[in-house]
Amino acid sequence: MEAFVREQAVYVIRLLAAMVCGGLIGYEGHSRRKTAGLRTHVIIALASALMMILSKYGFFDVLGSYEDVKLDPSRMASGIVTAIGFIGSGIIFFRNNSIKGTATSAGIWATVGVGMAMGSGMYLPGAVTTVLVILSEVLLGKHGFAKGSLNERELEVRYVMEEAADVYTDLNHLLEKRQCRFEEIQWEETGDGCVLFAQMRVPAGFEASEFIREARMLPGLTKVSVQ
Repeated sequence: MEAFVREQAVYVIRLLAAMVCGGLIGYEGHSRRKTAGLRTHVIIALASALMMILSKYGFFDVLGSYEDVKLDPSRMASGIVTAIGFIGSGIIFFRNNSIKGTATSAGIWATVGVGMAMGSGMYLPGAVTTVLVILSEVLLGKHGFAKGSLNERELEVRYVMEEAADVYTDLNHLLEKRQCRFEEIQWEETGDGCVLFAQMRVPAGFEASEFIREARMLPGLTKVSVQ
């Protein structure tokens, strides 16, 4: 009985380790309002770790009961990588002649790898990969070394749906006049209307106050802020 409890405790520790690492990666994306946030990364890391535990230890009873049965534990791992491709491809989308969501999709893929490592008991490689992924996001992101000639700003717009049915097109028109473009966009419904969160790529001379002034003149908009 003691050996059974110890064995199950190891499995639980691996799941918890995967959850923590996935949460750390997801929190970075959640803080920047990426398509896949904290909850998505945690679930993916947990599921990947569980599948690896099942792949390594879930079929011992079959191997012990039938001498002719041979299993390849790596087949379930390859199935995880294949399945996550469908999730990753759903995050990537095409808009305004540019492809969005590739970094988020890559983060999902890395989270799967971390979860699989934790599920296999490879704690150090999983933890190191988590740190490296977060550092890559921070150092190479909008405030990092590779931010490029366009700066990244955050836009929040509150509006009434009935009065601002084409809010995205109107805002996009204002941005295009200033050589700006949308990055990732999210919508939320509230009790008194809707909220649009977006990341924008803007040139160095972007005047936020002028953009806010023109945006507030659009019908149905109740609040516009740029950070």
